[in-house]
Amino acid sequence: MGSPDFIIKLREKIGHDPLWLPGVRGVVFDAEGRVLLGERSDTGGWALITGILDPGEEPGPGLLREIFEETAVVAEIEQLLGVAAVGPVTFPNGDVCDFLNIEFIARYVSGTARVNDDESLAVGWFAIEDLPPLREGHLACIQRALAFDGVPHFQR
Repeated sequence: MGSPDFIIKLREKIGHDPLWLPGVRGVVFDAEGRVLLGERSDTGGWALITGILDPGEEPGPGLLREIFEETAVVAEIEQLLGVAAVGPVTFPNGDVCDFLNIEFIARYVSGTARVNDDESLAVGWFAIEDLPPLREGHLACIQRALAFDGVPHFQR
């Protein structure tokens, strides 16, 4: 899948200069309490399922689209977990982005987790005690989801 067309067109005009983009990130749990992760093809690291919203796209449906596109899993949003500014992130190709990340807790509905596009090298369900190494922000997001008290997290 790679970058959405609108970003490719922007990059043709601005090169690798920083972009401020709307992003979504999901902590997807199955019935056993395991979390869905993907091994990213751009960095090789394990991560929560994330994505960039298309222009005008609603965040909840956008996350559900990303989860299905990347993992073939159908999920359902349970809660808004929080909103956070993330970045700057420099990608291996030199592109720089800052993200307004909208984070959700979601639950598995159906499907078999598998690599479903070119954004992941592997996809799988992980018990909390057996998580692979994750970037600090992704691990913190999982911890917030596990301790969620009904109040969305954001910088106050």
